[in-house]
Amino acid sequence: MAEKTRIGRTDLHVNPIGLGTNAVGGHNLYPNLDEQQGVDMVKEAIENGVDFLDTAFIYGPGYSEELVGKAIKEMGNRNEVVLATKGAQKFVNGEEVLDNSPIFLKQSVEDSLKRLQTDYIDLYYIHFPDENTLKSEAIRALKELKDEGKIRSIGVSNMNLDQLKEANKDGHVDVFQGLYNLLQRDAEKEFFPYILENEISFVPFFPLASGLLAGKYDKHTTFPESDLRSSMPHFQGDAFIQNLEKVEQLRTIANRKGVEIPHLVLSWYLAHEAIDVIIPGAKNGEQVKSNLKTLKVNMNKQEFHEIDKLFA
Repeated sequence: MAEKTRIGRTDLHVNPIGLGTNAVGGHNLYPNLDEQQGVDMVKEAIENGVDFLDTAFIYGPGYSEELVGKAIKEMGNRNEVVLATKGAQKFVNGEEVLDNSPIFLKQSVEDSLKRLQTDYIDLYYIHFPDENTLKSEAIRALKELKDEGKIRSIGVSNMNLDQLKEANKDGHVDVFQGLYNLLQRDAEKEFFPYILENEISFVPFFPLASGLLAGKYDKHTTFPESDLRSSMPHFQGDAFIQNLEKVEQLRTIANRKGVEIPHLVLSWYLAHEAIDVIIPGAKNGEQVKSNLKTLKVNMNKQEFHEIDKLFA
């Protein structure tokens, strides 16, 4: 079993390799998902030692939470799993609207508890900031839910630094989830100094840059318009070619160590002081087991700096 890590200053102790579940029931994000395959994958992840699951209301919407909840219920080991979910979205006349108001967040937590079939959520995030709510008020509402035992820790996601500081005015923010990978490193300057100083744990999303840093694409790869990747800048034109060349240099380092590229990359993130856990996504049990191989990579300082420089 993997040695457990503590998420920031929370009392959550987990395998540092978690599972992002947006491909479990996330029909609005990925075409042609098989729901039973999603449930089976979550179970297989848990059976193989993954105990930190990350979902959100908007994956589906709602289906991902339902399927993750179903999988955990069928496994019968809720207390051994650390469950993170997120809320902030509602639909008004078919349009997605962001709402961080205390009354809405409290209702969102109740709704998530039902879909997840549980009476507590280990980590609850405000998924996106709205324009109107004072972030410290939003967090105070979550702190009340924490005091009631409905959530165990508080996170925010997709905020800018000023919003994060406002959210953390009373020191209640435990986790910040933001965009970070070797190709998109703004968070190092923008967020890392503040979160390290305030003992907030940083959880990167898109850690493998939607597969680009996994070394599975070449210059002939294309994506359908319905695919998220078709509009991402690092998959376009010259940038795509340059990124593929850097990934080939990663392959050289990975081969030298006898490991695979994605495991090398994920291991690089875990070597950061600001990062305790990562939540790579997966579409099947084999990918989950592959992600877990990251734990076998021994990254030394020289290799860390070599990769750092390559993607500077």
